[in-house]
Amino acid sequence: MMRIPGLLQGLTAGVLIALLLANIQTVTAQSTARDDLPLEELQRFTEVYERIQRDYVESVDDERLIQNAIRGMLSGLDPHSAYLDESAYQRLQEGTRGEFGGLGLEVGTEDGLIKVIAPIDGTPAEDADIRPGDLIMRIDGQPVKGLDLQAAVERMRGETGTSVTLGILRDGADGPIEVTLERAVIQVDSVRARVLEDRFGYLRISQFQARTGEDVLEAVDQLTHEVGPLDGLVLDLRNNPGGVLDAAVAVTDAFLSRGQVVSTSGRIERSRDAFTATPNDTLNGAPLVVLVNAGSASAAEIVAGALQDHQRAVIMGEPTFGKGSVQTILPLRNGDAVKLTTARYYTPSGRSIQAEGIQPDVEVTNLRVSDVEGDPARLRESDLPRHLRADGDAGGSSADAPASALATEDYALAEALNLLKGLTILGN
Repeated sequence: MMRIPGLLQGLTAGVLIALLLANIQTVTAQSTARDDLPLEELQRFTEVYERIQRDYVESVDDERLIQNAIRGMLSGLDPHSAYLDESAYQRLQEGTRGEFGGLGLEVGTEDGLIKVIAPIDGTPAEDADIRPGDLIMRIDGQPVKGLDLQAAVERMRGETGTSVTLGILRDGADGPIEVTLERAVIQVDSVRARVLEDRFGYLRISQFQARTGEDVLEAVDQLTHEVGPLDGLVLDLRNNPGGVLDAAVAVTDAFLSRGQVVSTSGRIERSRDAFTATPNDTLNGAPLVVLVNAGSASAAEIVAGALQDHQRAVIMGEPTFGKGSVQTILPLRNGDAVKLTTARYYTPSGRSIQAEGIQPDVEVTNLRVSDVEGDPARLRESDLPRHLRADGDAGGSSADAPASALATEDYALAEALNLLKGLTILGN
C-alpha cells in the first residue's frame, strides 16, 4: 500500500480499481487460513473511490484522493496520529532541533476544534497571551471545523513577517476573542536558569529537544559556579508541551540516582521499553520543587510523574494536561512520514497519565498578587494606640512591608521558593 501514491501517476480510476481488486483476490487465495482480512471493507472503499471519480462534480486527482483517505484513516484514530507530507515532516524535525517558523503554539484537537496545549516561551503566541485550553475555531476568518490537525497547522504557518488572525473560544470570556499575530522564526532555547536568592536556583524548561538533557546539566553547573552548591532548585515545567522522550528521561535522570524513570507499553514488541536512572544526582539530594499546570504535557508529565513517584520532588501547581501516549515517526519511501501513536507510557509506580494527568502534591492556582496600602481591616499590635514598644525600639513607621517583587511577578514561583526554604530548614 505504501507504493500506491507513486503508481497512481498515469493510471485511470478503472485500472487502479482493477489492480486493487486483483490484489484482494490474490491475497485471498494465498490466505485461506486467515479470516481477518477486511475484504468487504476494501471492496466498499474501491466502490466509493469509483463513484467519486465517475460522479463527482469535477475531476479529482487520484493522488489527492488517496492522500485524503490516508489522512482520514489516521486522524480518526486519536488526536495525535497524523500523515505528514515531506514539508511537514521536515518542519517536525526542525522543531526537535529548536528552530522553526510559525506562531509558537503546541496544539491538539478537541470536538473538531484546535485546542491549545501550550504557547512556547518567547514566541508570538505567548506575547499575544494565548493560553492553554484556548480553542481555536477560526483561522483568518475560515472555520477549522472539519479540518484535520495538520491542515489547521498548515494554515497557521506562513512566511515570516506575515500576519494571521485567530478566532478563539476561552473559558470565562463573554464571547469569541480575535487575536492577530505576526509569524516569526521560532528559536527555542529550551532551558533557562537563574538564581532566585541566596543559593536557591530556578530552572525553566520550555520544551524537550534533543539537547535538553545536556543543557540542564550545564545550567545546574553554571548556577553552582555562580553561588556554590545549591540549597534547592525550582524546576519550572509550566506550559511545557513535551517533546523528545529521550530528553525527558535524561532530565529526570539528572535528579535521580537509581530506579525506573518511565516505561512504555504497546501492542508490538519494540514499543515495550523501560528506562532506568543512572547514579549521581546533580543536586546531591538538595530539595527540588517542580511547577506544573494544565499546559504541562507529555514529556513534562513523564518528568513530574517520575520525580513524584520516587519522592524526589514536591510537585506544585495545577493538574497537568494528561497526554500519556507515545508517538513514533515512521518515514515512508516517498519522503513523507506517518506520526503514529504506538504506546502508552507509565510512571515508575505503574500509573498511566493518559487523560488523567499528574495531580500536584501542593495545589496552587494561577493568582495575581499586588500590594495593598493602608488596609484598615489588617491591624497589628504596633497599630494600636499607646502600644508597648519592643526593647530597643526607638519608634518609627508601622506600615506593612510590601509584597515581595517575586510574589507580584509570579505568585506560584514565590510559593515554590517559600516551600524550598521550608524543606531546607527541615532538612538541616
